[in-house]
Amino acid sequence: MGLASFTKNHPNRKISSCAEPYRTVRQRTEIAESVRYVRLWVATVPVPIKISEETFTPRQQAVLTAALDLLVENGDGLTMTAVARRASCSKETLYKWFGDRDGLLTATVQWQAAKVRMPHVDRSHLSGKVLRESLEQFARDLLTTIIGEVSITLNRTAITHAAQEKDSLGNIVLENGPMAIRRRLKPILEAARDARLLRFSSSEDAYRGFFGLVVRDVQIRLLLGDKGLTQSNVEANIEADVKAATDQFLTLYGAKANT
Repeated sequence: MGLASFTKNHPNRKISSCAEPYRTVRQRTEIAESVRYVRLWVATVPVPIKISEETFTPRQQAVLTAALDLLVENGDGLTMTAVARRASCSKETLYKWFGDRDGLLTATVQWQAAKVRMPHVDRSHLSGKVLRESLEQFARDLLTTIIGEVSITLNRTAITHAAQEKDSLGNIVLENGPMAIRRRLKPILEAARDARLLRFSSSEDAYRGFFGLVVRDVQIRLLLGDKGLTQSNVEANIEADVKAATDQFLTLYGAKANT
């Protein structure tokens, strides 16, 4: 019989002094169980972790590289367990860093997209020579990244998921891949316009023009498995393609060409 029932049924009976320790122990046990339940519940709820795409630690970089390798090998089969096993870390660490599977996918796409670097220039002293070098660096990074096996697999998987409305991978790739990459170059284009090196009304249109000149039909042909186009063929012509795209862009948008 519990203490509450005993007291209710025998209101005139005096409670033994041993009842107080019983009451205290029971209350403490109930509190401990409640705290334990709350801790377990909190531990199982994914907490979104905002991670800057260019501030990954070396250990996080190793984990994200392992995730990219698994994407190439298995395509759709990326799981927190598989990444933890490949990267020799615990799932608890992955949840702490990335929150959940979508957070891991987001960070993985950010890490891949970070290979296309933002040109670092002094906007107050931007010259034609520096502008050309910045455009060529960006174009070189862009082509080298999109023709790689990782980008091709990642894009193919995202397209499949988007078509099937399977999950948010399509949006994750779009926002943290192409959209993030364009945000790196547009400030340079705008600075060049302010310096009267370029002329355009919309930096978005100018970026799309440059992207089209650099990428052309290379990415779509690789995604569709065009046997006449291989990664080695593209790599062999990258420097020539980069210079040609930059020349064409400056011809179209250069200030002298528009005077």
